[in-house]
Amino acid sequence: MKRLLTTTAILLTAGIAQAAEITIVREVDSNNYDPHKSTARGASEVLFMMGDTLVSLAPDMQTIEAGIAESWEVSEDGKTYTFKIRDDVTFCDGKKLTAEDVAYSVNRWIDPETKSPVGWRAGEVESVTALDDTTVEYKLTAPFSELLYQLTQSFGTIIDKENVEALGADFGVTGFNGTGPFCWGEWTPRDKMILTKHEAYTWGAPFHSNTGPASMDKITWQIVPEENTRTVAVITGQSEVTQYVPYIALEQLKATPGVEVVQSDLAFWTYFMGFKIDKETVSDPAVRTAINLAVNQEAMAEDLFFGVVQPAYSYVSQEALDWNRDLDDKLLKYDPEKANQILDDAGWVRGDDGVRSKDGVRLAPTAYVFAGSTWGKISEAVQAYLREIGVDMQIEAYDATVAWGKLATQEFDMFGMSFPYVSSGDALNLYFRSENMPTPNRMNWNDPKTDELLLAGATALTDEKRSSSYGEVLEIVHDAAVWLPLYHEPMVIAQSDKLETIVPHNIYGSGLYKGLDLKFKE
Repeated sequence: MKRLLTTTAILLTAGIAQAAEITIVREVDSNNYDPHKSTARGASEVLFMMGDTLVSLAPDMQTIEAGIAESWEVSEDGKTYTFKIRDDVTFCDGKKLTAEDVAYSVNRWIDPETKSPVGWRAGEVESVTALDDTTVEYKLTAPFSELLYQLTQSFGTIIDKENVEALGADFGVTGFNGTGPFCWGEWTPRDKMILTKHEAYTWGAPFHSNTGPASMDKITWQIVPEENTRTVAVITGQSEVTQYVPYIALEQLKATPGVEVVQSDLAFWTYFMGFKIDKETVSDPAVRTAINLAVNQEAMAEDLFFGVVQPAYSYVSQEALDWNRDLDDKLLKYDPEKANQILDDAGWVRGDDGVRSKDGVRLAPTAYVFAGSTWGKISEAVQAYLREIGVDMQIEAYDATVAWGKLATQEFDMFGMSFPYVSSGDALNLYFRSENMPTPNRMNWNDPKTDELLLAGATALTDEKRSSSYGEVLEIVHDAAVWLPLYHEPMVIAQSDKLETIVPHNIYGSGLYKGLDLKFKE
């Protein structure tokens, strides 16, 4: 009997040791996992785990640390960066990474043929070349004050040229050969992404408690659109972690034995609805202003998200770097009476059905949103508020695997979006540069003054010049009511207490970042 118990204990111990795998539930998938072609948070969540970047951003969202580059130097004019590349990095297939891989990755990123919606994040590049196997020279035509930060993003992931050429259009769809702590396992769109451990990985950034290899042998990213199902998955242990925490269940999760909830307020993540300003109806500034005044963000934050989120009236958090304080008292807030008056004065007349029209055109803009519980609730709430002022917003919801493509078209009048950023300049350069039309500048905002100021901010060599330039852009776009801001969201993660407590990482809202610090308690 004693020998049987001992054998059983050994088997149980071995079973525990072998079970170093977790399931992460999330609300939506990505359209693909090509770092240069997707702006989805779902893509970044996985790409950070499968790949590496030249430099890394610490969890404080301010400190730049080593990545693939162990060191770097910047010229006095801010135009030339020289990166020293580690010589011990390998791809998942065992091939050694060299400076040529880095140069190829950046050059593909900015190549017009790639049609990357985030090519601007690489700066105004003159050339990126490998001087030898471990040295990369990154030359700009103008200084870029946020270059190092942008190079920490998943868009700057180093990729394998041979892998890209072998897969062609299926790169990031049927496979991906990266240098990250996890490797591509299997992707079933709209269902799950399976990642497996990169056994050779030992080059994590210094801020990680574990620089590699990863403690987990396998990670499954499981798509669970329904809030209740995600909650049950965490409570019952079917999922060990999620950052897609239903706010209605937050207190329940906090009170559930075996579940730990952690939160970071270092994140800047904003939800908004944008207007395609050259489309009929929403091309009228009066309509856009009235819509802003018709929606009660404070009530939405309380009723839909139980006060966890912060009502947003600004396009970026008022705590973000380079926010324009002169706008604090000018922001549009809930005033349906004023909204109705503005539409009356602009000639939008209510019909027998309560919907306004002008010159034979009904005020019924079509809004594209992501399918799923979050945007379902948001868009329906906005729709109800707008009906009160005679605007009949039509909602079309699409799964994330097709939504990004739909959002690159000219077919809609409004759209729902959320985005991460660390500064005003980061957000403004993403959405308001004319060269970023039709995506991510889905508003078709084409203003030479804005472009001029954004360039001035990006190339500024002083904090004062950068702040004044971006502050003026903020004033221009807020005055034009180009967006309807909705709320600012913190980072909240629910996890099993069998895991070591997670320190949320807010880069691009990815929460778990590289997954290196995911570990079961001993």
